[in-house]
Amino acid sequence: MLMAMIENIYETMNLRITETAFELHLRKIYPTRNILSMRETETVSGQDCLDVQKKTDGSVNIIGEVATDPVASWMIQSAQVASKFTLFTHHAKTFPDLVTALRNSMLRAGVFKDEKTAEEQVVQVLNFDIHLVKDFRGRRYIERVTECIPVEDKNEYTFDHRKEKTLEGKLDKFMDNATVYFTKSTNRELYKYRNILEYHDGTYVLTNPISEHNIKEMRNNMDDADLQGFNDFLERNWGIKPPKEIDYEEEASVNAIPQETQPKKRGRKPKKAEV
Repeated sequence: MLMAMIENIYETMNLRITETAFELHLRKIYPTRNILSMRETETVSGQDCLDVQKKTDGSVNIIGEVATDPVASWMIQSAQVASKFTLFTHHAKTFPDLVTALRNSMLRAGVFKDEKTAEEQVVQVLNFDIHLVKDFRGRRYIERVTECIPVEDKNEYTFDHRKEKTLEGKLDKFMDNATVYFTKSTNRELYKYRNILEYHDGTYVLTNPISEHNIKEMRNNMDDADLQGFNDFLERNWGIKPPKEIDYEEEASVNAIPQETQPKKRGRKPKKAEV
């Protein structure tokens, strides 16, 4: 499936591949694409390959298979700073298992020491999880498409205790703030996930709309034809209308200063020459 997805990536985007063993063979499948493939050797580490790829003007980074702890670290790095987006494969059974496995790999690799910090970095780079299933009859199909939504840490503390007149009221408001603090410290929710598409009884069913943030990012990276089709899809299935387009020519004419309202020049008028 990863090899087939390359066909839907715009040809103007340069592809940078990092693998522990050459398995994708994308340069043979897509000989007209700008593709640079690398793998680690005894003298060149995978981290060195990734550092070189960061300097080669790549648009899409592809990690062949995240099967070891160092490869998970490469994936997080490339998704954060090295490209527009990153594709990788993993063998997690559920989305929480995927987050947990990547978090534990980051901890074992020594990139992070705190579990919450490592998990926060993982959920920031995971946008969509396309989960494939192979049933007992040997059929392969997409079971679900899951979206990851990071939870923003908001300041929910209040100063209502100042309005209370009694000591009991002030203590109640203080305990409310203390409850919020200990909830964030001990059981902070870092992400939510929901299925966008599910496979039921031989057909695919749309279950939840894509989040507003990801819709905006997807629109910003589409050409006019795909953007029109995407807007029609959103409006037809979820009633999400496209944003109003800005007419820059009309805006420029509105902002233009009329001749009669332009500021007058100060100073003396030039004297006329006497004949």
